[in-house]
Amino acid sequence: MRNAMNIPRKLHLRAGDFVVVRSKEEIFATLDPNGAVDSLPFMPEMLQYCGRRFKVHKKADKTCDTITGKHESRRMLDTVHLEDVRCGGEAHGGCDALCLIFWKEAWLKRVEEDAEASEKSIDRGENTDTNGASPSETSLVSEATLRRSTRAESQPDDSREEVYCCQATELLKASQPMAWWDIRQYAREIFSRNVRVKDAVRVLFVAVLNFFHGKVRGWRRYPMMDAHLMTDNSGDISACLNLQPGESVQIKATNDILQTLNGRQRNRGLYFDKEMVKFCGRTVKVKKRVHKIIDDKSGRMIVMKNDCLILEGVSCCGEFSEKRLLCPRGIAPFWREIWLKRANAKMEQRDS
Repeated sequence: MRNAMNIPRKLHLRAGDFVVVRSKEEIFATLDPNGAVDSLPFMPEMLQYCGRRFKVHKKADKTCDTITGKHESRRMLDTVHLEDVRCGGEAHGGCDALCLIFWKEAWLKRVEEDAEASEKSIDRGENTDTNGASPSETSLVSEATLRRSTRAESQPDDSREEVYCCQATELLKASQPMAWWDIRQYAREIFSRNVRVKDAVRVLFVAVLNFFHGKVRGWRRYPMMDAHLMTDNSGDISACLNLQPGESVQIKATNDILQTLNGRQRNRGLYFDKEMVKFCGRTVKVKKRVHKIIDDKSGRMIVMKNDCLILEGVSCCGEFSEKRLLCPRGIAPFWREIWLKRANAKMEQRDS
């Protein structure tokens, strides 16, 4: 399907393909009056990328449900993630979550298509689309529309607190239910080049083993964490390192981190997820200190009361979460300073 400016909605992109983000005028022509395509909003933070070239990081064939609490996967269509293009939260109250942005294929064009269109435009001396339609004639929105859409239309009567609207808060509307046992999703992950066959086999093999956890005597779930959890008082342990962006840190060993958690796998309310275990022992750099984030369910801004950091190159891979295996969303997990230690020069040299 194409719109008035002859922009295709489907490009059938795969991981590794190179694309160019369409111009602001072209993108506006694809949006509905709410500034969205298929209920997925185009956010003001994305405008800075118009006209720039990127590699497709992964096909966003599915995403994880962080709203209802079911922690399941949901199907998405004609959507991709671009390599390390994350939301800075500038139009959303300074949210620090650094979410990987979703891009509808209608907002992109293949590099070769962009080059061909540029040559034709130069030859013809034209600045309009192939149908000769002016962007102002085909667009239903403006930058002002996008900025208004960052706030929920109806605010709660009992609070003056702003309620935000972003891609993360609208994911239920922009996606469809999908059964966790639908094997076709894993075939699509391989076909889209999101994962290699051997990696998909490894993840699914571990998932099958974990499925028998509790059904066979002595069989333990991987990664094995439950046996090391301490008392509830352990979750109050803290450290004050005052780490700053750019500093090198070493993530502590799994057993050391587990000793800082309570029986619910939390340290002062922050959950240590099993997807974070694979990064234990690595030396990385601090990317950002997290001060506030938007709650996906309510749209309200949450102010972090305790130390919280995002690390460079560390994101969820969906390898151990049973109902959202191989999720490509790449959420950046939050880390307590008690789970880290400053890396010395020898560590950095060895890891490099």
